[in-house]
Amino acid sequence: MNLTIPRADLADMTAQVARALPNKPSVPVLAGIKLGFDGSTLTAEAYDYETSTRVQAAANGEPGTVLVSGRLLAEITKSLPNKPVTMTTTGAHLELVCGSARFTLPTMPVEDYPTLPTLPTPVGEVDAAVFGQAIAQAVTSAGRDEALPMMTGVRIELRPDHIAFLSTDRYRLTERITDWKPSRPDIEADALVPARTLADLAKTLTAGTLTVALTADRPGEGLIGFDTSSRQITSRLLDGGNYPPVRTLFPKPEEVTTRVTVDRGVLIEVVKRVALVAERTTPVLLTFNPDGCVVEAGGSEEARASETLPDNTVTCDGGPVTIGFNPQYLIDGLAAITGQRAHLAMVGAYKPAVITTAGEDGQPVDGHRYLIMPIRVSR
Repeated sequence: MNLTIPRADLADMTAQVARALPNKPSVPVLAGIKLGFDGSTLTAEAYDYETSTRVQAAANGEPGTVLVSGRLLAEITKSLPNKPVTMTTTGAHLELVCGSARFTLPTMPVEDYPTLPTLPTPVGEVDAAVFGQAIAQAVTSAGRDEALPMMTGVRIELRPDHIAFLSTDRYRLTERITDWKPSRPDIEADALVPARTLADLAKTLTAGTLTVALTADRPGEGLIGFDTSSRQITSRLLDGGNYPPVRTLFPKPEEVTTRVTVDRGVLIEVVKRVALVAERTTPVLLTFNPDGCVVEAGGSEEARASETLPDNTVTCDGGPVTIGFNPQYLIDGLAAITGQRAHLAMVGAYKPAVITTAGEDGQPVDGHRYLIMPIRVSR
């Protein structure tokens, strides 16, 4: 291999692939990034037997293939000056030259690297930026407890007229619905995808079209794929055969007793300040009434805090309510919406509340809703 590539392209592709590298590889070669060059296109690959990533960029030079330490390569390329990078293999080493900077990296046996799975059958297309925003919102509620693997995934429901995303960690729940173009009009398939895979994908999606590919013959053994013009990702599916009917947790419109529209940026900052006195398991209390909103919290050794939101940042329709939330879960939900104003729908102090983006008329918009369970507090 002997090639030249723009530094920005090399840094971008290695950073994308390095995010997919396993933290504790089962065999040494899985810590590497495989670089393959065919004379015009450089391909970087990573695989851990669960998730594969393949990223491509244009380059010039002589073909070849090499396997090098992935995270080290990503760190080096990120730090290089903004000049073309030349990569050359010499024996068991890869040499990178960028301006006056020169690095020599040991290589690993390419023949020991596993073959990446092929992309499954395409099932439809979706706007890449919209899909990226949707999965960034969906992963907010995904669990992190590996003892409950089903909760660590995002359920993707493929239907003829929409894609739905669902995730929950039992304390909060996200639903996001968006349009797409299915490859067949009768499609009806579900896939439970690891949230970590989707979170990494969301960071890289911009303008363009994303192809969704899927094979899900048996629960827990299927494969999902995502393909753009320069990147392919595949991931094994989690077993989602007994995914709970979580939509029943959302309150019906007629059950809502209090509706609040609030400037989400202001509320986030107030909750952050007030929560400084709260211990890890201590909630923040929000009191909504026609006069506005007061946020309170108490901590150890009599530490307490309270702050009233400015009158022009909040409106309350319905009966007064005082409700307690985990402050970080509340902040996550407010941060996930797309608009400046948030809509909170509540049924009372001890029933789940729903956060959505508020439209011009104050009503929920954009197919995204975030349910958060309250924390019962004795006052």
